[in-house]
Amino acid sequence: MAAANPAKMLLGELTCSVCKDYFKDPVSLDCGHNFCQACITQCWEALSTNFPCPECRETFPQRNVKPNRQLRNIVEASRKLTRESTKEPEVERVCEKHQRAIDVFCQVEEMPMCAVCHLSRDHREHPAVPIEEAAEDYKDQIQSRLEILKKEREAILSFKLSGENKSQELLKELETEKQKIVSEFQQLSQFLKEQELLLLAQLEELNKEIKKRRAEYVAKLSEEISSFSSLIREMEQKCQQPASEFLQDITGTLSRCEREKFQNPVAFSSELKWRIWESSQRNASVETIMKKFTDSLSSRQRLDKVHVTLDPDTAHPELVLSADRKSVRRGDTWQALPDNPERFDTELCVLGCEGFTSGRHYWEIELKEGEVCIVGVARESVSRKGDIDFNPEQGIWAVLCNEDRYWALTSPDDLSPLSLSRAPRRIRVYLDYERGQVAFFDAGTGDPIFTFPPASFAGERIRPLFWAHALSVRLTPCP
Repeated sequence: MAAANPAKMLLGELTCSVCKDYFKDPVSLDCGHNFCQACITQCWEALSTNFPCPECRETFPQRNVKPNRQLRNIVEASRKLTRESTKEPEVERVCEKHQRAIDVFCQVEEMPMCAVCHLSRDHREHPAVPIEEAAEDYKDQIQSRLEILKKEREAILSFKLSGENKSQELLKELETEKQKIVSEFQQLSQFLKEQELLLLAQLEELNKEIKKRRAEYVAKLSEEISSFSSLIREMEQKCQQPASEFLQDITGTLSRCEREKFQNPVAFSSELKWRIWESSQRNASVETIMKKFTDSLSSRQRLDKVHVTLDPDTAHPELVLSADRKSVRRGDTWQALPDNPERFDTELCVLGCEGFTSGRHYWEIELKEGEVCIVGVARESVSRKGDIDFNPEQGIWAVLCNEDRYWALTSPDDLSPLSLSRAPRRIRVYLDYERGQVAFFDAGTGDPIFTFPPASFAGERIRPLFWAHALSVRLTPCP
């Protein structure tokens, strides 16, 4: 039997079984077979699960492909050897006007020409170099740009693969939560059956949203990869041209090489993960769901009166707390207190010892006439060091009291005074954790002062906050 042709064997190893051409951006599947990145993407374009290998038909649950850089380098080396072995001698181009060899490159006009053209009136004052020298200079420039383009393409490919894998993880978690909901809600009463249907509808919306975002993300990256691949292919072909042809419209060629750095779009925000987690929280055992439901109902019906005490570990060194820690005033000197992580070091703030992660609560603050303070609530994670912006974006929901005027600290750009019929001397702070609501009332009349839009506390502890500029704030027992 005749021995196999080594050249054909090598060609077979370097050829994609889908497009029958040399590998372009080869990737490997878990079964060990290799394909062009574009070819395998096209084969799996309409699939969302069970991705088959086009060669051995083994299926995989996820789009798990790995760039095969070693194979890519071998293919590039083989292509160069093939080109060198079949390279034909250059056909010398001649000037159409003078029928002389084009061997000079005008550096002002950036165009190749013959020696007679260079000596003509239009070009004699222009600096020029031999055409081969100019070609080498421009090839160096294009090669440096090619390296940037290739690195950018690799980065985009990495973004794409990462995004696809992330979408599969999210869809897998989504399917798991869906099965839990179906299994557990079958054991509940008609009321819980209605809740099951509602949750399944929400999950279906999430499923569609994830698939939609994945499709948009993959489409965007595929478009960018195709654009970069086309440009790189054009530049590689351009570099193989004879010098005189290569330098035609060299300015346009260089211009096409300049691409803005690709900004990876956000494919899957943490909000999706959070919404899946929210669903999982509702899908514990039937007993847990019922208990959470009754506890939540009880919590919504109950309004807890809180007797707030101030936390000395958080107090700014200029603030002086009373012995019972029920009032605070600004002192005349800086106290020698430890600079622990919990302590405010710039803003004249102190937090309440109490913290809340559920339920409805209220407490009251008594103010002396004509004094200045800020009262409200803050996240446990609120910044304690340096200057602080008092607004919900920074984790603070508060009102500023200055003599007879009040301001809601919604944002630094919106500090219009509130319209109140009278200046309250006692303020009631109301917190509904589940609804994410913070409100302020005149404790004497019950009239509302201000209510912030609902927020998401995301399970974080919320604590009373006080800022004392030049005052004595007294926390009064709730009636």
